[in-house]
Amino acid sequence: MGKTKHTGPVKLSKKPDPSLWVSKVPFGLGKVKPHHIRDTMKVVWENKDNLPYATRILTQGVCDGCALGVSGLQDQTLKGPHVCTTRLNVLRLNTMSAIKEDVLHAEIDELRKMSSTELRKLGRIPYPIMREPGEKSFRRISWDEALHKISEKMKALDPKQYAFYTTSRGITNEVYYTLGKVARYLGTNNIDNASRICHSPSKTALSRSVGVGASTCNYKDWIGTDVLVFWGSVAANNQPVSTKYMYAAKRKGTKIIVINPYHEPSMDNYWVPSIPESALFGTKIADDVYQVNIGGDIAFMHGVMKHWFEMEAEESGSAINHDFVKEHVNGFHELKEKVTAYSWEQLEKSSGLSKARMQELAKLLAKSNSAVFVWSMGLTQHRFGTDNVSQIANLALLRGFIGREHCGLMPIRGHSGVQGSGEMGADPFVLPGGGMDEKNRKRVEKIWGFDIPKWQGDIVGVSLENAVLPEDHERKLKLYYMSGGNFLETMPNPDFVKECLENVNIRVHQDIILNTSTLVDAKEAVIVLPAMTRYEQPGGGTSTSTERMVYFSPEIKGPRIEEARPEWEIYVDLAKRIKPEEKHLIDFKDPFEIREEIAKAAPNYDGIQHLKDRGDVFQWGGAWLCEDGICPTPDGKGNLIAMDIPELRKPEGHFYVTTRRGKQFNSMIYDEKDPFNDADRYDVLMNESDAKELGIKEGQPVVVYNQHGSFNGNAKFVSLKSGNVEVHWPEGNVLIPKGVYEHLAGIPEYNTAVIIEKAETYFAHKDTKYVEKRIEELEMETS
Repeated sequence: MGKTKHTGPVKLSKKPDPSLWVSKVPFGLGKVKPHHIRDTMKVVWENKDNLPYATRILTQGVCDGCALGVSGLQDQTLKGPHVCTTRLNVLRLNTMSAIKEDVLHAEIDELRKMSSTELRKLGRIPYPIMREPGEKSFRRISWDEALHKISEKMKALDPKQYAFYTTSRGITNEVYYTLGKVARYLGTNNIDNASRICHSPSKTALSRSVGVGASTCNYKDWIGTDVLVFWGSVAANNQPVSTKYMYAAKRKGTKIIVINPYHEPSMDNYWVPSIPESALFGTKIADDVYQVNIGGDIAFMHGVMKHWFEMEAEESGSAINHDFVKEHVNGFHELKEKVTAYSWEQLEKSSGLSKARMQELAKLLAKSNSAVFVWSMGLTQHRFGTDNVSQIANLALLRGFIGREHCGLMPIRGHSGVQGSGEMGADPFVLPGGGMDEKNRKRVEKIWGFDIPKWQGDIVGVSLENAVLPEDHERKLKLYYMSGGNFLETMPNPDFVKECLENVNIRVHQDIILNTSTLVDAKEAVIVLPAMTRYEQPGGGTSTSTERMVYFSPEIKGPRIEEARPEWEIYVDLAKRIKPEEKHLIDFKDPFEIREEIAKAAPNYDGIQHLKDRGDVFQWGGAWLCEDGICPTPDGKGNLIAMDIPELRKPEGHFYVTTRRGKQFNSMIYDEKDPFNDADRYDVLMNESDAKELGIKEGQPVVVYNQHGSFNGNAKFVSLKSGNVEVHWPEGNVLIPKGVYEHLAGIPEYNTAVIIEKAETYFAHKDTKYVEKRIEELEMETS
């Protein structure tokens, strides 16, 4: 852990810099771009029934949007107010009134006609409800009846036959910690969280490479670093406030490099609404964009390192920081042997980039004294996601870009709560303060006062698949308790997910709103429990940002959903009903008591017990993890990981598809149009030259298909790497294979090979053997 403390926010220069302007035309008139003022007015109108409460949430609470960590309107990076449309869009979840009874108890088939967006707008879940087989609508039940039914079922099951899951929707550290403890108290390790489908490879890779599972640096390190690299991350869309940090970095002379198959418009030019100059004339963000193949990142990074070794052969020290490597790094010779064994031809084919382009980035990084590498799901959502991230760590370790100012490795989080989920132990592989190893388990058992099961718990995808196991299987999933989440719209192959959900005996949805998965049948009962938001919970709560800042978010005065309860309190109530004879071991009285125990169970979080007032914050680990190159690994050194280039398995003439986000927050969609490229949710983003070869015109209906499913949409030409296509998530999840997980971190694969055809050609072949033959060809090539 680092000894240097974060020094707090810095001032942003108010002097204009016309060299960064996108256009002299004010407000980007005539350009495809977000309309921040219009969107803000729309949010004001939506919240007009609770405007004073909405204002208090924005000015007093910690943002429940992305994980940048804005408390009220302030953060720890730049002075001045910060607010973004993502936070504003999420705001309505907290200010809505309850769903009207006649709507809530309407026939289930009527509710099923609605999308998750429409269901969300109905309002908050007001009280516990249940639906059993044969019932055409939900009926109201008491909290006592709901928890009695759940507890009696769990008493009758083997702990391996039930599982817990928690999303990152406004979830606090106190909730994660309590659920992690409750699960082990009840004898199960089947507990997982939303990071499994976003950044689990980041934690796994960083832990093996540098001994930590979090960002090693701060957002402040962006401002003034020589090079800021965004790898598979569209931060401008998913973490909009970060554009303010990018603007500040540009003002300090930082070069911003973007590596992505799609030349994303939002990372090219952005109009930062809270900076007058940028709001008027826009800001040029990216200095260069490297359009890599989907899945070609490892080859690209091999190319960068290969040229470094070539540079070293001519002049020692011209590319690699030998002093740093000698003192702080393992595995140098193994990595060099692996990298140099690949030919430039192999690297070009896999990465999709020329030797010259790879050398270009290699030279830029070699000449730089500092760099920060930022990445997101473009790197993690692969069957080789952990290797993708460790390859980035390889770059940083070879150059010594770690453990000091303006340097570091940053997996940028997309939700304000998710960083704390694993650190609190809501994960099948970890406990508070460390892994599931014998030493840490014994330590936590001593604090908790009960034994923790030793068997390996299941990740979320496997838990779902266990629902379709034979009835007498020891791990047959018979009860699934979910705090938020919608697997129908986050997991691959939604038809299979629906089958899994229907095969669970009792499904519990603890949430603030309905979604499409809530309406799926279950074998015995679907029980829906109303939860409080983070702003309603008595005693407040904490959340951990991307940069390891632990913020206190107070309870905020305002209207309440009468029967909604704090999520941690529901877990405790349930646990005490299942094992009343030991309830003293799990009986938290309030969040303050939970924070006291977190400080003991998770040593990095020592300090959380002192957070109690609005604005309270501390950063675990100091400003820089691995400070001075000393890593929290057994020998104090970072580990270079030698790896092979993954086989992309795309037949000639076919395409590799990945998913992307539009105007949405996680799976919550707020607009059918992407404000940056005007794409519709069902547009198929593709390269124009690829389309011409297939005789496809822009706007023409197309079918994208493979052995897993088919997607009907319209061709939209964008600046995308040839041979690759992109569809929106979750709509495009029908194309993604089920049951394919990264072998180290367990994240599902969200990329696959597909065929694209004009819709008229696809549907003209009434003989399905045509399609079957093409799919068979695809299967033969990719198997």
